[in-house]
Amino acid sequence: MADSPTRDGRLRRFWDQQADSYDRKMAFAERRFFADTRPWLCGQAVGDTLEVAVGTGLNLAHYPADVRLAGVEWSPAMLAVARRRAADLGRPVDLRQGDARRLDFPDGRFDTVVCTFSLCGIPDHEAALGEFARVLRPGGRLLLADHIGSSNWLVRGAQALLDAVTVPLYGEHYRRRPLPRVRALGFTVERRERFALGAVERLVARKPPARHPFSDD
Repeated sequence: MADSPTRDGRLRRFWDQQADSYDRKMAFAERRFFADTRPWLCGQAVGDTLEVAVGTGLNLAHYPADVRLAGVEWSPAMLAVARRRAADLGRPVDLRQGDARRLDFPDGRFDTVVCTFSLCGIPDHEAALGEFARVLRPGGRLLLADHIGSSNWLVRGAQALLDAVTVPLYGEHYRRRPLPRVRALGFTVERRERFALGAVERLVARKPPARHPFSDD
């Protein structure tokens, strides 16, 4: 779907309205479906790390202490909560408002890019994944987790019904799956786990290393 300023503004306002209650609403899903995904994923970040769609900062407590962390979020209200959380944790983070589809960073800026449970709500998730690849250094690490189309046909049918309501209302997609696009971008998937009736997937992928200028390949 093409970008629409009107639609983007409506979605941003929706997430602004969710900011104060988001953590409470997520608590059930965290316990029931996502297991240890946040520490599992964020614990594998290294070096200069960018978290895209940082939300209220639920991941901030799970990064290694030596990671140099930046975060992007397009909802100002969510970003304000993340800033308070970072301050409470005493965690230095470069938090800024931005759009996952047009990241305001140069090519090859980061060693690690992280995105958890957010690609499902980005209007053009393939454009966002392309941006993740762009700002990663050659050989950099991509860490993703999201709910996806279930491997169980009954659950997948229920997800299709949900999509019919949630996509037009607030842009939430229950049946997207980032993995094919990640592979199409040339990443090597090093680790992948799918659980909760195949409706949640987390993965670690590696951007191809830079080619040597004198390589015959």
